[in-house]
Amino acid sequence: MLEGIFSGLSTAVMPINLLMVAVGCFAGTFIGMLPGLGPITAIALMIPITYGFDPSTGLILMAGVYYGAIFGGSTSSILINAPGVAGTVATAFDGYPMAQKGQAGKALAIAAYSSFSGGTIAAIFLLVAAPVLASVSLSFQSGDYFALMVLGLTAVSAFAGKGQVLKAITMTLFGIMLSTIGTDPAAGVARFTFGNMDLIDGISFLLLAMSTFALSEALLSILRPTKDTRTDEERALKNLGSMKLSKEEVKTMIPVIGRSSVLGFFTGVLPGAGATIASFLAYGMERNIASAKEKLQFGKGSIRGLAAPETANNAACSGSFVPLLTLGIPGSGTTAVMMGALISYGVQPGPRLFVEQPEVFWSVIISMYIGNIVLLVLNLPLIPYISRLLALPQQLLVPFVLFFSLIGVYLVTFNAFDIHMMVIAAAIAIGLRLLNYPMAPMLLGFILGSMMEENLRRALMISDGSLAFLWERPITLVILLISALFLSAPLVGNLRQWVKNRKAVPNDGEF
Repeated sequence: MLEGIFSGLSTAVMPINLLMVAVGCFAGTFIGMLPGLGPITAIALMIPITYGFDPSTGLILMAGVYYGAIFGGSTSSILINAPGVAGTVATAFDGYPMAQKGQAGKALAIAAYSSFSGGTIAAIFLLVAAPVLASVSLSFQSGDYFALMVLGLTAVSAFAGKGQVLKAITMTLFGIMLSTIGTDPAAGVARFTFGNMDLIDGISFLLLAMSTFALSEALLSILRPTKDTRTDEERALKNLGSMKLSKEEVKTMIPVIGRSSVLGFFTGVLPGAGATIASFLAYGMERNIASAKEKLQFGKGSIRGLAAPETANNAACSGSFVPLLTLGIPGSGTTAVMMGALISYGVQPGPRLFVEQPEVFWSVIISMYIGNIVLLVLNLPLIPYISRLLALPQQLLVPFVLFFSLIGVYLVTFNAFDIHMMVIAAAIAIGLRLLNYPMAPMLLGFILGSMMEENLRRALMISDGSLAFLWERPITLVILLISALFLSAPLVGNLRQWVKNRKAVPNDGEF
């Protein structure tokens, strides 16, 4: 373990990697501030840039963009009540009221300190928890990997809103279907290509990620009606106020940061959970344990109500790397995109990563410490200047995203067919998103589909075609049982709600 840590440290402090941490944090902060462009879009835009880098450097850059976007998303939430990313929605509950009181500077400072603390504490947890989970690597076989893929796919309920689980499962199956296009890995024959040689290698992950997130989001922003927030932006930017915190305010924040860091990290560890869920859980927890007098301040500019979600969402970012790096299961939609990028580098995330490529494993963890320091140094002095990016007109932003998306895919393959496919995929994605179908489960199914097929084939070969491998090994059986629980949880929840509603409504004929 110590040898791996030193290897990761030497990799993380290389000049190119330090530069990538700074660039990733800076780019993520800017993109996170822009309403509608979340960390998934930010990372999708970064993928073409990382193809020329080593896997460690590319992952460090994307990790910096990830927690940079969450860090920066709080600025638009606080200043104009327009969350830059979903994970900062709860930040607006008390951050925006503080800004309206002329305390925008203080609110941004609280968000910056809370984000830094949550990310740093979670990085320490990651340093301890990751080796524990990675220690099981030697005991994993093909059947266990297949069960892990099933577990990752059944965790799609976290990507869906209330009542949307069926849509999330449908999109997951759609992603698995897309992953089967191309050459059969076992037989070596083309399948589902319709005689088109451009599909012989399958659909590119980069094409799918860029078209379903970056390109479709830019086009949707044109279709959506938007209100003129320029007056709100100008007023907020003029009234930043002081950024200094009193001793009493610091004392109030410390226990909140401690509780929210733990809650956020372990929420992020859960496959399918993420920063958004963590931030709402932390906000709800602080409100529930607050005194009657303190509860009245929530929603009106409470320090606890601002510090809790900001701490939790950054802690969840670090926590989501635990299932990604140690089990090969994305902890969120964003890490699902990162997992696809890793596979395209030839790096297989999962239990063997800790053993086979420790420099990649540890350099990412070490870079998180550095990244949180970079974020704090960048954000505190630059808050008054970075905030002016919120006034960037949509007429300039949308063409930039469209250009970068199309050119980024073309420069990887130099094939015009990919541009045509990208436009078609973006049009389909827009239609699905207008019908409220989530995109993250489709990308998760696409990423895990080929891996699941490969491990299933290998497990069947070892067991002579028998399905007994599903229950013969305790690890495989336990993982599959957990998958069944994940899959049945929404159904059980809906059934309990139906029974509760039936009891609340009196029977016909009763008065």
